[in-house]
Amino acid sequence: EVQLVESGGGLVQAGGSLKLSCAASGFTFDDYDIGWFRQAPGKEREGVSCISISDDSTYYSDSVKSRFTISSDSAKNTVYLQMNSLKPEDTAVYFCAAGRGLGSSWEIHHEYDYWGQGTQVTVSS
Repeated sequence: EVQLVESGGGLVQAGGSLKLSCAASGFTFDDYDIGWFRQAPGKEREGVSCISISDDSTYYSDSVKSRFTISSDSAKNTVYLQMNSLKPEDTAVYFCAAGRGLGSSWEIHHEYDYWGQGTQVTVSS
């Protein structure tokens, strides 16, 4: 059974940091790209970042570039999203997702095969 389980969300003040984790199981981790998306109430799901497990290529949206860092640990089948300098507009449910060969299509959510249930991130002002 394929599973993607996010953790690490919570409530933090503006300027603070959080580290999200996405633990994957049930598929060949190294064959996939793992993306992070977020969705705020009333807004569309937005691509935040993505990492290609096979070659460590990374991608970021302009809104988080220089503040967020994506990384992976193949031994643990886990992808991390380190979020620094958080802003109230980063408040959303954060999801991780797995897809293959995404490249420049990493921000297109329907290109992904598997999704986690999400973890809430709330940044207070």
